[in-house]
Amino acid sequence: MNEDTKEILTILQEECAEVIVEVSKCFRFGPDQMMEGMDVTNIQRLQKEIGDVQAMIELLVDNNVGVTTQGLKLAKKAKFKKLKQWSNLEINK
Repeated sequence: MNEDTKEILTILQEECAEVIVEVSKCFRFGPDQMMEGMDVTNIQRLQKEIGDVQAMIELLVDNNVGVTTQGLKLAKKAKFKKLKQWSNLEINK
């Protein structure tokens, strides 16, 4: 594994942890709540962190380490199939 891949994976890991924090804040305080001293809501902060994860995933694909756009599409399709079966969510994909 080269240094670029290590750095991308490290940052991706950190960004995933930040998504977890923001999801927790949405549950604890509500998605529309603004944290003291901040001018964005919890859901807006979550959106930013999800965008950061997406950016790192794109870099991982661009780095040609085996994660591909096609592989991600197939994984997403499989996840939607599982959600249709095992969740109460209405999935139209």
